[in-house]
Amino acid sequence: MNKRTHTVLAAVLAAPLALAAAGCSGDKQAGGDGRNGKNPAASEGSVVGGTPQRGGTLTVLSNQDFTHLDPARNWVMSDMDFGTRLLYRTLVTYKSAPGTQGNRLVPDLATDLGTPSNGARTWTFRLKRGVTYEDGSPVTARDVKYNVERSFSPDLPGGADYAARYLAGAEGYQGPAQGKHLDSIKTPDDHTIVFELNKPFAEFPNATVMPTFAPVPQGQDKGPRYDNRPFSSGPYKIESYDRGKKLVLVRNDKWDPKTDEVRKAYPDKLVVVMGLKANQIDDRLIASQGADASAVSWGALRPESAAKVLPRAEVRKRLLAESQNCTDMVQMHTGRAPFNDVKIRQAVQYALDRDAVLTASGGPAFNDPSTAYMPAALFGGKQPDTLKIPASGDVGKAKQLLKDAGKPDGFSTKITVSMGDKGRAEAIQQSLGRAGIKVTIETVDPSAFYATIGDTKNRTDMVYTGWCPDYPSGSTFLPFVFDARFIKEKGNSGNHSLFRDDATMKQMDRIAAMTDATEAGRAWQRLDGEILAKAPTVPVLIRRWPLVLGTNIAGAYGHTSFGGQLDYATVGLKDPAKSQG
Repeated sequence: MNKRTHTVLAAVLAAPLALAAAGCSGDKQAGGDGRNGKNPAASEGSVVGGTPQRGGTLTVLSNQDFTHLDPARNWVMSDMDFGTRLLYRTLVTYKSAPGTQGNRLVPDLATDLGTPSNGARTWTFRLKRGVTYEDGSPVTARDVKYNVERSFSPDLPGGADYAARYLAGAEGYQGPAQGKHLDSIKTPDDHTIVFELNKPFAEFPNATVMPTFAPVPQGQDKGPRYDNRPFSSGPYKIESYDRGKKLVLVRNDKWDPKTDEVRKAYPDKLVVVMGLKANQIDDRLIASQGADASAVSWGALRPESAAKVLPRAEVRKRLLAESQNCTDMVQMHTGRAPFNDVKIRQAVQYALDRDAVLTASGGPAFNDPSTAYMPAALFGGKQPDTLKIPASGDVGKAKQLLKDAGKPDGFSTKITVSMGDKGRAEAIQQSLGRAGIKVTIETVDPSAFYATIGDTKNRTDMVYTGWCPDYPSGSTFLPFVFDARFIKEKGNSGNHSLFRDDATMKQMDRIAAMTDATEAGRAWQRLDGEILAKAPTVPVLIRRWPLVLGTNIAGAYGHTSFGGQLDYATVGLKDPAKSQG
């Protein structure tokens, strides 16, 4: 998924889950300084602040609005965490636990992790009884079917497209307008939903973690306006939402904790305050005065703030920094000049100074350099380095490639980055400039970033973004970043290099048809290196997600399956009486 995102079979995916654990783990020592990649934050698997008490107001300080809260459109990592832990439930979800236990799939709306038949082409889920919406009406299988169908609607772009990729008869489907429905989703009764797939997919239960598989009753659907007020099936409901300014959640008194093993719902209220400056958020949480003692940050700690945190033991003990398990990349528009020339793209590979970008990102305390596309979790814990390009780049080789491509004097181009990535973009700009590649930086507000770079006709030739596996399998990384068959003119996601390579797509289909998960894993690893040699994008680094917590925060840990973001299912307050709002 965009930086935005474990059973046929539980046994089949047990090994990949173990790999994910290895890839996300770092040598974390509370007193570390970040050298040699050591994480200076709380020990992995620990919970900061102890067990929360019920009540009070948890404040979330943010410099941005959500990209989407509509479950049909929600496919950015932190937004998915927030939406699926607080506002709506999915067929299955991730266990609420720190460390490797957070990688485990557990039933949510469903009674189990699904039953395969017909060689894993058919998947049946049975829904729990007693699950209701905020008005007390029951959640039904038809509501899940309806939200999956509405995710196909052209006016609701941006969501996870597993349904489009795998459901039988989905090609050309445009959503449930005018009463059109997918025959490949059957609801024989209110508590049974059956998915017919176009090919065997042993990993299908992992896909049903996506918000696409949350329920939306047809009578509540308001098209694009549903983004402002999703109808709750979770422990909280929206009291008010002033876009770009404030979101207030209050308890959904129709939520029954007896049906929900995941969500603890400790606070009475959550208030998300938006539009703040990132440096202001960091300073407020470091100081942790007054209401800010009961606050957390929505975004990661700025690299510039690391020096205010790492030397101070009393602040460092409130720091989390789990691996995002996602790869940052410079993606080049391979469909138009100059990046339709592989030598030009390779010149960028060699010119890029990954060390400089890592330094601009806060250094090795918060990042690891990347030498492959897929994160280390999908390589058994350590990425390969097939190209052997020095971390500081090879300017001489880059200049030679430019000369071979007929551009000995270099060229000019533009890169689009999210506002928070400007420092990284400047490091890219400086390092590419050494080879004669002159880069102009365009920054975009984070809430509009994916819509901007997803407009394939009007975007710049380079973008800085990343991809996170939705679960520990190469099938949820390489096809989403490099398969041309799912490129969209607007709302494009993942394949921002617009890479169109027939040989690569044939390989993807061959690997996807493999029934041996171990064999398939090795094949995805080989394909990673083959694509890397064609250089549609340049892998840069794998970030951690550093978060400083207020002193009154309890039950806090970075969830490994949500890119290191706080698990909003379990976070709360030590002393609710000290909170404000």
